[in-house]
Amino acid sequence: MSEPAVTAKGPAPVAGGSWRLLLVLSGNMVLDALEVSVVLVALPTLATDLDLSIWSVQWLMTGFALGFALTLLTGPRITARWGLRRCYLAAMLVFAAASVVGGTTGSTELLVAARVVKGACAALTAPAGLALIAATFPDGPALRRAVSVYSLFGAAGFTLGLLLSGTLTGISWRWTFLFPAPVALALLVWGLHEIPRTERLTPPRFTTALFRNASLMRSTLGAALLNGTYAGLLLLITFHTAERFDWPPWQTASALLPACLPLAVSVPFAGQLTARFGTRRPIAAGAALALAGQLLLLWHPAPQRYVTGLLPSLLLVGAAFVLSFAPLNLQATQHLGPDIRGAAVPLYQSGVQLGGVLMLPLVATLLTHHPGRPALLAIALAGAAGLGVALSGARRHTEERTNLS
Repeated sequence: MSEPAVTAKGPAPVAGGSWRLLLVLSGNMVLDALEVSVVLVALPTLATDLDLSIWSVQWLMTGFALGFALTLLTGPRITARWGLRRCYLAAMLVFAAASVVGGTTGSTELLVAARVVKGACAALTAPAGLALIAATFPDGPALRRAVSVYSLFGAAGFTLGLLLSGTLTGISWRWTFLFPAPVALALLVWGLHEIPRTERLTPPRFTTALFRNASLMRSTLGAALLNGTYAGLLLLITFHTAERFDWPPWQTASALLPACLPLAVSVPFAGQLTARFGTRRPIAAGAALALAGQLLLLWHPAPQRYVTGLLPSLLLVGAAFVLSFAPLNLQATQHLGPDIRGAAVPLYQSGVQLGGVLMLPLVATLLTHHPGRPALLAIALAGAAGLGVALSGARRHTEERTNLS
């Protein structure tokens, strides 16, 4: 099949082919998203099999986030130099190879390295996917629908990763690393026919203007704290259910669903939320709910029952993401000019990932040496900082409106 030629600046949609392309890109988005969660439920089993501490095994999550965060900042230059199509397909091939390495190695170091490489590949394919969608679909309703579908697949990927991890870990934790390989290869073969060639783009420039933009910096810090506390709390609860409740992986995976399923369900309605309430109020409300869930667990750090102990906190955290996720993304770039928006997006996304990179090792260290309240206290303090950032943004907005009137 011939490859449709499109440019990033002037979209040239292909009748019928565009939606096939969207399915390829969305399928890969699911793989990228589920990689964040697929190892979570497997961590206690993996730690037992390889005789690893929580500190050591958490690097399987942190490594992916680290590879993702670092490559996001250099990814635009890589794709500008080599082209979106070539980088996208190469990243998918390397992703599949790293999956095989991770699932077959007996070395902890090589396993972590494979996760770092997979994170770097995801950092290339996720932004490139959005760029390819923008280059293929005409601006207007078609483009908005395509981006909505792409976002929905990404949000659903995290939930799917939990469910798959719960199932596959019961067979062998190695399958949680191996199963993406054939899926990535199938998408690669399909992508060879569907992914168009595009003109090389001018890479964004990271100027000091980005760091002087208060709205972007608040959004990045707020999202980093939200994501970091979320990852830390899920890590803590995963080991709590495995060690204290002695639950099998599938039961732990099911128990974590209230923290992620609400976001996947609510993604199609995110635009209506921000259109009605703006960005600042949902962000502040989400930060408050996240902190409430953390404090609730801090108040009773060793619950003996799921329904009355862990579930309320998970529901509050899930609600926090429903309220804050889309508004934070929107607030990060809504007041930026087109000349710096291209650099602001990877900077913001890197900040989100770095929240997990910093929080996961801290929580793991405290769980290893001081089980119980210290790890929860660290999470709650970070959550309080996130609420402070959200409230400062709302207060500044109020002051600006007062001065204008």
